[in-house]
Order: sequence, then structure tokens, then C-alpha cells
Amino acid sequence: MRISGQRFHINAIPLLCFIFLSNAVTDCSSNNEIVNEYFQVIRIIDGDTFCIDDGSEKGCKVRLAGIDAPESRKSYKKNVQYYGPESTLQLAKLSLGKFVRLEYDIEKYDRYGRTLAYVFLKDGTFINAQLIKEGYAVVMTIPPNVKYADQFVRLQKNARKKAKGLWRKPVQ
Repeated sequence: MRISGQRFHINAIPLLCFIFLSNAVTDCSSNNEIVNEYFQVIRIIDGDTFCIDDGSEKGCKVRLAGIDAPESRKSYKKNVQYYGPESTLQLAKLSLGKFVRLEYDIEKYDRYGRTLAYVFLKDGTFINAQLIKEGYAVVMTIPPNVKYADQFVRLQKNARKKAKGLWRKPVQ
């Protein structure tokens, strides 16, 4: 058999097929995957984003999937929002210095290249859900990542009903 004018050994075809299929399976398995590997939270960026120690120099930015916390700092286009600093502080209390497990949905990265994940502490605390339950974040489900959407909506309704966190009326 000849490919591009060079000899190509028939024995190499099964090996190439194996390599191709192995990579395809690996790439597919990263979606909707539960991995029992824990990473230490090394820095809090805001109420829904933090960095984990993944062995790289800067760490890996993780954006909590399915939720949105108010802005906690002024940036180019955004101002500090009501309950933003409190949300950031709560995420720090829950996770900074602790080890977390990441669970992925269909899309693993957002448009900014951050890892999208549902995050669990070693004791089983579901951080995304906890922040909504306590009123530090709201539901923000972006399809196709909708794995916990129903649970998040129920938690938000309850937090709002009980006027927890950002659902309290601001002091004038």
C-alpha cells in the first residue's frame, strides 16, 4: 500500500486506529464526567470563580456552573453590585485552602477559557447549590449545561421566599 508516495506498513493501520479511538474516547469522557480527584482551592477571584492548584504555574480558573454571583469589584464594564463582596467572602469561607472535586457537564469551558464545573468539598457539600441556597448567588443556566438546573431553581425559590442573602431588601 502506498500513501503520498511513501511506503505505509499495513501493520501500522490497527495501531493508528487504536490511537485515534483512544483519543476520541478520552475527549468524550471529559464531558459529563465525575472524577474522584481533588484539587486545592488557592485563590478566590469573585463569588463564582476561583483558582485550583492543578500543578501549573498560575493554577486553573474554575467558574461555578449554573450559578451567577453579583460582581464584587469594579472592572472595565462592570460595577460592584449589591451583595457582591458578601458572595465573594462566602465562597472564600466555603472553599479557600480546601480540597474540591470538579464535576463537568456537557461543555467543559466557557467563552473565556475558564473550566466550568459543579464543585464538591470532601465532606460532600455541593458549593454551587450551597451558594444559591444561602442567597449568595442566583441561577444562571446556560444550555447545554443544565444537569442541576431543577435543583438550583428549587433552592433559589426557597432562598427568595425566606429573604436570604441577596434576596433581603437592601438597607437604604
